[in-house]
Amino acid sequence: MEAGEGKERFQKQRQVLIFFVLLGIARAGSEPRHYPVAEEMESGSFVANLLKDLGLEVDELAARGPRVVSKGKKVRLHFDRQTGDLLLDEKLDREELCGPTEPCVLPFQVLLENPLEFFQAELRIRDINDHSPVFLDKEIILKISESITPGTAFLIERAQDLDVGSNSLQSYTVSPNSHFHLKLQDSPDGIILPQLKYPELVLDKTLDREEQPELSLTITALDGGSPPRSGTVQIHILVLDINDNAPEFTQSLYEVQVLENSPLNSVIVTVSASDLDTGNFGTISYAFFHVSEEIRKTFQLNPITGDIQLVKYLNFEAINTYEVDIEAKDGGGLLGKSTVIVQVVDVNDNPPELTLSSITSPIPENSPDTVVAVFSVSDLDSGDNGRMMCSIENDLPFLLKSSVENFYTLVSQGALDRESRAEYNITITVTDLGTPRLKTQHNITVLVSDVNDNAPAFTQTSYTLFVRENNSPALHIGGVSATDRDAGANAQVTYSLLPPQDPHLPLASLVSINADNGQLFALRALDYEALQALEFRVGATDRGSPALSSQALVRVLVLDANDNSPFVLYPLQNGSAPCTELVPRAAEPGYLVSKVVAVDGDSGQNAWLSYQLLKATEPGLFGVWAHNGEVRTARLLSERDAAKHRLLVLVKDNGEPPLSASVTLHVLLVDGFSQPYLPLPEAAAEPAQADPLTVYLVIALASVSSLFLFSVLAFVAVRLCRRGRAASLGGCSVPEGHFPGHLVDVGGTGTLSQSYQYEVCLMGGSGTSDFKFLKPILPNGLVQDAEQN
Repeated sequence: MEAGEGKERFQKQRQVLIFFVLLGIARAGSEPRHYPVAEEMESGSFVANLLKDLGLEVDELAARGPRVVSKGKKVRLHFDRQTGDLLLDEKLDREELCGPTEPCVLPFQVLLENPLEFFQAELRIRDINDHSPVFLDKEIILKISESITPGTAFLIERAQDLDVGSNSLQSYTVSPNSHFHLKLQDSPDGIILPQLKYPELVLDKTLDREEQPELSLTITALDGGSPPRSGTVQIHILVLDINDNAPEFTQSLYEVQVLENSPLNSVIVTVSASDLDTGNFGTISYAFFHVSEEIRKTFQLNPITGDIQLVKYLNFEAINTYEVDIEAKDGGGLLGKSTVIVQVVDVNDNPPELTLSSITSPIPENSPDTVVAVFSVSDLDSGDNGRMMCSIENDLPFLLKSSVENFYTLVSQGALDRESRAEYNITITVTDLGTPRLKTQHNITVLVSDVNDNAPAFTQTSYTLFVRENNSPALHIGGVSATDRDAGANAQVTYSLLPPQDPHLPLASLVSINADNGQLFALRALDYEALQALEFRVGATDRGSPALSSQALVRVLVLDANDNSPFVLYPLQNGSAPCTELVPRAAEPGYLVSKVVAVDGDSGQNAWLSYQLLKATEPGLFGVWAHNGEVRTARLLSERDAAKHRLLVLVKDNGEPPLSASVTLHVLLVDGFSQPYLPLPEAAAEPAQADPLTVYLVIALASVSSLFLFSVLAFVAVRLCRRGRAASLGGCSVPEGHFPGHLVDVGGTGTLSQSYQYEVCLMGGSGTSDFKFLKPILPNGLVQDAEQN
């Protein structure tokens, strides 16, 4: 009874198992759809419309949420949910994706939601002729013995063409010559494709080293594209003496298996060849023959011993088989060829891989539950070594949600605040369950987007800058600074000069500002005497939309420099004849003789003037007050003092370095202001030598003449006094125009404070006895009073 029930239960279980097996076979039997596309098409190019293949209408796309995914590889396709078109996300390089494999097929799936459904498809990439045949060596040197008989073939490395099909390598040609022609040899494995054949140079005519020791040929490799592409290699042939035996390998094919975790520098195989010749012709050296760059980086061949060493770690998942061609060359240039097949044995050494399908960054700071990233995980290993689990840090406002077939989504929890934190660094950790466990970490930086809600703010509302006058052009005088709390373009500040309130102020020709950093520069030399201060406003504008701005006041103060020498206003120094001040001999000490009046265009201490008597005809007789330039007598005058004095006064400012000017005063001592002045000769004539009688006669005549002259002078003086002293002194230079009242001394004794000022013109050097009377100079006020009376 129990046996019957058990048998019946077993039959039911078998029926259920058969049902699921049949269901799986039905699903597996469904062929994926193929979509052809040419390589190197631009991103966004149309591939196909999947609406019909998916069995959907356009209005159903948004609800089903279709998405293109690819297991373990980067998704290079984009599905347009509006039209159902399948578009390229980037340019496809068939040679990079599939190498020599033909056809080049990239499987992908279209994931539909609500309900969940997968649509299997394949993208077949069609090759275009975008690569030319390339020889690894630009020049090949062949050493050929002159004893080689016609018909001997010399193997030449074949060219490589990354294209496939008709676009790949098709034929070879050799430059015209009388010794060789070109022949193609099938590859050792029997494949007769043109791109896998080796070119051979076949000797047509015996070489004669004495006639032609060297020969150069050009071999051209042509592909079958339209238009065809080509590549060349130069063959340099050295004709050697007799060497009639080529090296021969002990094996034409070596096969070896190597673990992918084998240590570096380990010897994986040793090749060996022999040569029946002796001496240099029997010396064999080993080298790689027509191998790829990857093989040269992975293996190293000892040219003497034939040991092949591992110089780069192997990776079974990247390359599991290497085909290495080895050549043995003797001293005469003859070659022998052998092939080494290296099989890489797999071990468990692959950590999990994480592939991002999409990432959204930045995300709005006020949008909760936003999908930040969609990714898939994979592991090239199998069993427990290929099972994985994913995790992120616990202290982040994000959640990791699992999907189907190792797909995950990263979602934000709640609304984010950019002002509190503008950036999140999220580390996704994928760990497999192998022993030992391997893990992979992927960092995602999520930025929180910002809005332009903060205007630039200057560090100061007003800036005061100082610049010394006579500055060099383009001088840096200071700068302004503004900051913006926003981020990105909203925080990028541009500085500018605002139009001045005074339309006549040439601000653009005086000052410039660096738009990037706010540094201010004086465009030309400033003059304190023309411009003491400059005031303008600068603006700071961000690059947001709309842009926000702020202003600040800048005040530039020009500092004075001592660049103006004192200028003497009185006495004037440009007259045709010097002017003389009259001083009565009865003047008391401290009598004001004159006053030197000077001004300085500078300001401050640079304009403080001091006066100093540098030179005088009779030192100690006159003095100059240091602060006001008054020239006064220092003592009582005597009859022994000379009548004519010349004073040199120095006017110096208080700048650094000090600048100065000098002025010369002529002073005449008189007994009274009515006394006429006879010019004194500058130097007495040297007395002529005469006899004593002549001298006595001259003395007597001079005495009589002096008495007569004195009488005449006395008579003339009395007449002049009666006529109101109106005699004129011709040739005297009198300053024209109104003399500034603020420069006239009105507060003491001396000639400048009297009602009349007399000016005497001295005509030195005439050597005559002519004289002219004094001319009274009336002040303006007295002249006006006289005219009114």
